[in-house]
Amino acid sequence: MDAGLFCGLAGRLKCVLFALSFLFLGYPAYAADTTTPTKSSRDVVLVGDAVCTKCHDEDQAYPVLRIGKTRHGVNADARTPTCTSCHGESEEHARTGDDDHPQPPDITYSVMNSAVPGAERVQNDISFAPSPASERSAACLGCHEGSSRMFWASSAHSNRDVACNNCHQIHTGDDRVRDVQQQTELCFGCHKEQRAQMHRPSHHPVPEGLMGCSDCHNPHGSAGTKQLAKDSVNETCFQCHVEKRGPFVHNHQPVTEDCAICHNPHGTTIAKMLKARPPFLCQECHSHSSHPSQAAALPDVRASSSRQLGSVGRGCLNCHTNIHGGNSTENSPTAGRFRR
Repeated sequence: MDAGLFCGLAGRLKCVLFALSFLFLGYPAYAADTTTPTKSSRDVVLVGDAVCTKCHDEDQAYPVLRIGKTRHGVNADARTPTCTSCHGESEEHARTGDDDHPQPPDITYSVMNSAVPGAERVQNDISFAPSPASERSAACLGCHEGSSRMFWASSAHSNRDVACNNCHQIHTGDDRVRDVQQQTELCFGCHKEQRAQMHRPSHHPVPEGLMGCSDCHNPHGSAGTKQLAKDSVNETCFQCHVEKRGPFVHNHQPVTEDCAICHNPHGTTIAKMLKARPPFLCQECHSHSSHPSQAAALPDVRASSSRQLGSVGRGCLNCHTNIHGGNSTENSPTAGRFRR
């Protein structure tokens, strides 16, 4: 064999043996990690949550790890937050977590035991006062600002120190405010007057679970009054009652202005959720100029006058059936009086 070729092969062999010696002798830069990750060193649900889950694990009474079954625990979504995204870095809290007097997280939320099954609920041994409502909401708005929440800063809830977590639950897949029936009970917890109105004989099918408060209201605020889903009362009502929208040949002015002039949408003791029974409701605007005012009692004799018949059955609606607006093109002075 040629001497030069032999020397070249020998030199390459030395290089290979030198490199292999680093692997087998355990040189730190190339040593294989054969240790098994411990509970305190591996992430359980979210990237970077190991520092939290070393204490807040599946044995905790409050089901913190159930966040993994929600949209806030989807690892495949790059927008998924970490524990510190909502609670802050909380370094002092993590350092004193095993002490008798631990420090609260940077942002603390009130514990909502309704996320825990009834048989599993316990009173926490350690509880922290929640952070100010503005700080709690700011943590949520960091991702959820805009869209239907663009008016949150000027909303009635925000101005009354209601925070997002007062209604929403994060560490559970059963966020009660997103369920129609549970949402109603949640709203009624503060809105007692509306609870009573909804249990009157004439009401929207909210107690029956066919509608929710959010069908008409935007709890995050709106450009209209009463945090309505649309910019006005009428536009909100027209979402369902489109046949009342018009335009009509003959428009009834209070209908065009505000449905709530005649109706109470939360419920009344009168049919069609009217605020008062006709003819008394109509007489709030209409005097006796067109025909005599209606009697305040049922007729006690046979009668055919409008004064007597106006208080029987549907009152004024016995004759004025198209009260929301008429399309009669008849050339008559009474064509605009909303008759059939």
